[in-house]
Amino acid sequence: MTTPSALDIPVGVPFARKLAARLVLVPAAALSLLPPHRIRAVLEVVRRGARPATAARAQAARDALCAVSLRCAGPRGCLPRSLGAALLCRLTGTWPTWCTGVSVVPPFNAHAWIEADGRPVGEPMPDGYFATLLAVGPAEPRPATSGPTT
Repeated sequence: MTTPSALDIPVGVPFARKLAARLVLVPAAALSLLPPHRIRAVLEVVRRGARPATAARAQAARDALCAVSLRCAGPRGCLPRSLGAALLCRLTGTWPTWCTGVSVVPPFNAHAWIEADGRPVGEPMPDGYFATLLAVGPAEPRPATSGPTT
């Protein structure tokens, strides 16, 4: 017998954002099938040129993914949800910190999430509940280089 659980499906997500979320859902699902080192390599390329996402923008992206996908809204949809939210933020020129890790207290539990402003976005667990094993944050801006001197 399974325990019934209520999904927290966001309401009031604008149509354009839902459409964009549907657009990134397929690449996010495909990425979620890759091994971790490949996911990191792809995300490090995708994040280039993006500025750090605010907590509000990251939450809006997460809400949009949960509004269009029951899998992403469910308890086992953390990987495609976090990947999709990061990709959706990237469409707007921003990038949250994408993280994956494990719970620090028993029982063992793997999880993937996004962070903005140094805090998990939309997660019901308290800060520090998960130990980060892999993170892909916004790229550091390259220092300006001067041209050749004559």
